[in-house]
Amino acid sequence: MIKETIVVEGKDDIANVKRAVDCEIIATNGLAFGKELIDRLEKINERTGIIILTDPDHAGKKIREKIARHIPDAKHAYIDRKLAIKKNDLGVENAEPQVIIDALNNAKAETVEKRNEFVMADLVNNGLSIGKGAKENREKLGDILGIGYYNSKQLLSKLNSFAISREEFERAVEAL
Repeated sequence: MIKETIVVEGKDDIANVKRAVDCEIIATNGLAFGKELIDRLEKINERTGIIILTDPDHAGKKIREKIARHIPDAKHAYIDRKLAIKKNDLGVENAEPQVIIDALNNAKAETVEKRNEFVMADLVNNGLSIGKGAKENREKLGDILGIGYYNSKQLLSKLNSFAISREEFERAVEAL
């Protein structure tokens, strides 16, 4: 799996990148993102690194610049406009899987063995899945760890992909 977290613009981009590679992905949901997302990306960059993969258009360039201003060591993956267009629609969501793989390889994406330190029982046993207050506990845990809010299944994936240590997880759970 790719070590770095890939930053894209939207849900369609997430789906297409997931078809090409095994990785964690975060969407900016356009250009109007604020400090909360930047703070989250900075924390994730410290853990895994990030690769910015935005559409090859003006908005994509502005998103890339905005993130890079705050995270200058972020890696950048680029897709040629000619390879990201279908029916006059330009974007990462239109690129073929090999085009995405090539862009990530050109950005020097690193690969790591998929980590499975955390399992669903860790979430259930700590009040993070199933039961009253689980959603609120996941929200608080995400804030404490600086990774944001996720549903149970996504949180499990993020704990493993973002290299959260067992000790760090236990400290965060204790703080709940």
